[in-house]
Amino acid sequence: MTRLRRTATAAAVLAFTAVATAVLGFAGPASAHVTVNPKEATQGGYARVAFRVPNESDTASTTKLEVVLPENAPVGSVSTMPVPGWTVTTEKRKVDPPIEVHGSQLTEAVSKITWTASGDAGVKPGQFQEFPVSMGPLPQVDSMVFKTLQTYSDGNISRWIDDPAPGAEEPEHPAPVLTLAAAAAPSGSATPTAAVASPDDDDDDDGNGLAVGLGVAGLVAGLAGLVLGGLAFTRTRREPVAKA
Repeated sequence: MTRLRRTATAAAVLAFTAVATAVLGFAGPASAHVTVNPKEATQGGYARVAFRVPNESDTASTTKLEVVLPENAPVGSVSTMPVPGWTVTTEKRKVDPPIEVHGSQLTEAVSKITWTASGDAGVKPGQFQEFPVSMGPLPQVDSMVFKTLQTYSDGNISRWIDDPAPGAEEPEHPAPVLTLAAAAAPSGSATPTAAVASPDDDDDDDGNGLAVGLGVAGLVAGLAGLVLGGLAFTRTRREPVAKA
């Protein structure tokens, strides 16, 4: 009986270990890849985002980050924020054929941003670093996928270049994705509405009506007085004068 209990206990421990290993094994890499934050922005506008880069190595530092902007979503303006100990360069490409953005032709777009650490400024093991960027106007697409290369001091390169698939599990090396929402429609309606009389207008109408009514009543009363006066005058002329 004791041996049976020991066997059951050992089986339970093994099962728990397997489940924990599976959960932690899948959760670890998924939480350590390069991401873009925030994850959402608005089409047609400008956005300030940051590429968050965690270090997955136990012995080497991250010394270089290369972010490639998607060709199907050209962006004409990209500004970077200084990161202490890092230098940044941008590359551009021709947009052929040109596309119209806010009433002007976009003929050139930023194709790549590269950050390089100098001295001992690399991202150390157990640390992460953010690389802020302002970009726009953002294209009229549902999302932007930034294929990214993360280079370590020992020469190893993590390639975060896998495209996400809708409804599928996250790939092993997912690329950072910025979701773009359509701009909100302008408030207000262009349809004209019928004018509605205000309470003050009603009061004015009532006052004018009362004044007109009083004027008519006065005119009628005056005419009636004239008629009665005329009748009295006529009766007086027809009656004979009494003799003394």
